[in-house]
Amino acid sequence: MKELRFVICIDNSEYPAALEKRKIYKVLPDADAANTNHIRVVDESGEDYLFPVSCFIDANLSKEARDAITKVA
Repeated sequence: MKELRFVICIDNSEYPAALEKRKIYKVLPDADAANTNHIRVVDESGEDYLFPVSCFIDANLSKEARDAITKVA
């Protein structure tokens, strides 16, 4: 199973209702999106959408941090 990936939003100027700057977002695999320089993330609505890669940087979270933010309460 592939490890979960997370990114941090660094530019929400085109998507202020969908993305929060400095917030961590879960990435969903999407090879077609990668081919067009986009990334699929779960946004503020709770749904997954495509956004330009340039809106994000990799979060590089430790295993403990990933476990903490994916833990179901």
